[in-house]
Parts: sequence; C-alpha cells; structure tokens
Amino acid sequence: MSILDCKIIQLPKIQDQRGNLTFIESDRHIPFDIKRVYYLYDVPGGSSRAAHGHKKLHQLMIAMSGSFDVTLDDGCEKKTFHLNRSYSGLYIPPMMWRDLDNFSSGGVCMVLASEYYDEQDYFREYADFLQAAKDRS
Repeated sequence: MSILDCKIIQLPKIQDQRGNLTFIESDRHIPFDIKRVYYLYDVPGGSSRAAHGHKKLHQLMIAMSGSFDVTLDDGCEKKTFHLNRSYSGLYIPPMMWRDLDNFSSGGVCMVLASEYYDEQDYFREYADFLQAAKDRS
C-alpha cells in the first residue's frame, strides 16, 4: 500500500429539518467489514495521539465532533489530512504510520477497524515500521 491508497470517503448524508443522519455500511461505503469501533475523546486541545502503524488493519477515521489532523506515512511519503466533518472519513489501509494532532477542544475521533484488537498487529517503534516498509518494497 502507498500513501495514494489513503483517501477521504464521503459518507451518505440525509438532511432533514430535524437534523442530519449519516450511516456507514461494511463493504458498501468502506472497503472492509467492521469488527471493532473505538473513539478518542477528552483529548486536551492541541494534544497528539496515535504514533503507531498496523501490519494488516484497515481503518476509517472520522471527526465526530471538532477537528484534528492525521499525518500518514507509508515509509517513503507523508501526507496530512484535516478531519472536521462527521459525514466524511479518512480511509487508512495497512502499513501506514499515523500521527494524530491539533485536536480542537471537544474533538472526538471515531475509528472503524477491520479486525479485533491484536497487539501483534502494531508497530510501536517507527524504526521497525520503516524496516518493514522497506522489506515490503
């Protein structure tokens, strides 16, 4: 996978005078089955999170409230995405290092994941990630 595989996905948005509704369906709106959902909240404004990579995990990251930046790195190239809409999400394929920062006050990040939690799927050290990315190419 390369940084070019990372993209913003526009999700369905049904507008109504009573409020808006957005939904997400596995393999229809996102290219994987959802096995886990988690969210980050009460992150102090301006703080950073993540700083890791995954070997096999696919994710969709959504700013449910507020905003934050996601910097993705495939081992050769980096790209930063600003998330601030609850009806669009950032698709992150496997083998991407990610850093989240610039959380706004009250920012909430929801993540849809293709796999159950597995510590063995993580790269916790950037040097290990870079070596695996190099070995892959």
